[in-house]
Amino acid sequence: MMALRALALLLALAVAGPASAAVGDPAMQLPDPVQEERAREIGRELRCLVCQNQSIEDSDAELARDLRRIVREQVSAGRSDAEVKGFVHERYGDFVLLRPRFTAATALLWATPALALLAGALIFRAGRRGARPDAAGAPAGLTEAERARLARLESGGGGGSAA
Repeated sequence: MMALRALALLLALAVAGPASAAVGDPAMQLPDPVQEERAREIGRELRCLVCQNQSIEDSDAELARDLRRIVREQVSAGRSDAEVKGFVHERYGDFVLLRPRFTAATALLWATPALALLAGALIFRAGRRGARPDAAGAPAGLTEAERARLARLESGGGGGSAA
């Protein structure tokens, strides 16, 4: 009977282990709820360097756990949000920021959507302009003789060569 209870306890712990890791280690949380919420907000703006498209608050990677600990240490030391982000940014570079700062090095990154939209509009406009006939309704670039021959063909007068 005792072995059955021990087995049930081990099974319960095995099932509960991954669930508690996903929620976060309560021992890592700051005792002050206001500071904890600040740390979480800062963590949502920092990229997990392992997962790359998750914030450190959403990631279960070991590096993300270390970064969460660093953020909480900085918050509990009384640093401002900007100072905490600056501390992490200084050590891990631009890539750690989910929203990179606007600098000369990141200007193209920020400008790419606008440049792509502008290029698309110019290509669309050029395509529309090239397909438009001239004011007389005939395709642009015909000589007077070609226009006369086109008029005869449209009226059914035949296309014999008169030139």
